[in-house]
Amino acid sequence: MRDILTYPNVINFLTSLADGDLNIATEFVWLIIAAALSMVGGAIGGMLLAGKDIGYQFSAMLGALFAPAGVIPAILLGLAALNLLTNY
Repeated sequence: MRDILTYPNVINFLTSLADGDLNIATEFVWLIIAAALSMVGGAIGGMLLAGKDIGYQFSAMLGALFAPAGVIPAILLGLAALNLLTNY
């Protein structure tokens, strides 16, 4: 694991990710992070809204499946707007 972090490409990628540079690799990583966080939020929301009625596991699964459907287009639109604004 230590050897992976010493490659120059990995160091450059982590540096650009931490600096907030927007390129296709960092946008893809931010999209994955946002989708994972939305799945967790959707699962919690589903459990709070319908846990008693349809069961906590089923409502968490439905919430985790449907939450990224609303988040992923918003994240893509936001990243495109940020990429457009950084060019001007």
